[in-house]
Amino acid sequence: MRILLTGATGIVGTEVTARLRTIAPRGTDLVRVARRHAPNPLVRWDIGAAPVPTDLSGPWDVIVHTAASTRWTLSRAEAADANIRPLRAVLSLAGPDTHVVHVSTAYVGGIRTPEDLRGPEFEGYRNGYEWSKAVCEEIVTTEHPGPVTVIRPPLIMGSRADGRISRFSGPYTLFPALVSGLAAVVVGDPDGYAEISPLDEVADAIVAAALGPVPAAPHTETLAAGAASLRLSALVRISCDTLNAFRAAHGAGPIAVPPTVSTDSWNRFFLPLARQWLSPVQQQAVNLLAMFQSYTSMAEPFAPTRPVRDPGEVMASSVHHWARSRPRQALADPRPWTLVGA
Repeated sequence: MRILLTGATGIVGTEVTARLRTIAPRGTDLVRVARRHAPNPLVRWDIGAAPVPTDLSGPWDVIVHTAASTRWTLSRAEAADANIRPLRAVLSLAGPDTHVVHVSTAYVGGIRTPEDLRGPEFEGYRNGYEWSKAVCEEIVTTEHPGPVTVIRPPLIMGSRADGRISRFSGPYTLFPALVSGLAAVVVGDPDGYAEISPLDEVADAIVAAALGPVPAAPHTETLAAGAASLRLSALVRISCDTLNAFRAAHGAGPIAVPPTVSTDSWNRFFLPLARQWLSPVQQQAVNLLAMFQSYTSMAEPFAPTRPVRDPGEVMASSVHHWARSRPRQALADPRPWTLVGA
């Protein structure tokens, strides 16, 4: 069996590599691709921007496409270059019998509120990342003549047992904001759903698709906790409780659980009044957390095909791993917001 894995040095690709090396059948030829900084035995390829390396000539039994830019600040053109163009380049390597396992995001099918929508640029999606992933799903399921499995994870946190993850991004911006005091309030619906999945279970789903039976028709797997998903208030409470347990064990005082303000009240009243008084650092924190808020206060949870059990355990493990890895940040003294010049 020949397997091509893109994004091999990314958060998901690293985990998938470890599993394939452990459980793939003897004789499996795993070829890993990375965009840059690819030491042997990885193949370096700037997918979609550079010619296909000769090392990647087929045929391939399975292509696992995890490479993507997950930035929520991508413009439409940037998202097309980062995610859509690379997918088309990868599909050019697939034969009619190649099983393509494409990693997408659960948020392409999520329910949005009016304040989440971003207008015609992203055709109703919240950002360029979501929009490009929706386009990619359409491309891979309609243009590839062979078998396709789409894997849809929600926000990816660390592994369930120990919170391990290779890089802190996305939802991890919440933790230093809580400790530093930059998250003066949490914006969203406290009873809204916050869907997360541990990294190891995302990798399990991808590997199961790659090594399992080939689907007769395009198949989608959604990882989520569904009705058992965390609510926003629980996510914040678990994060603060875990941080405070770590701080207490190291002699630092507790941080306060920030109050929750509805999205409508924040955007209509609080933010317009506060912006003129915020420092550049506070402005940046507000903008980052604004992109995060709609992902943690959804009106409805996802309908999972692979249920995530006890997401609170996942959240606590992830926060604890972040604190162990970033002790200076985790143990810092909070600095509440003050007016510029005050």
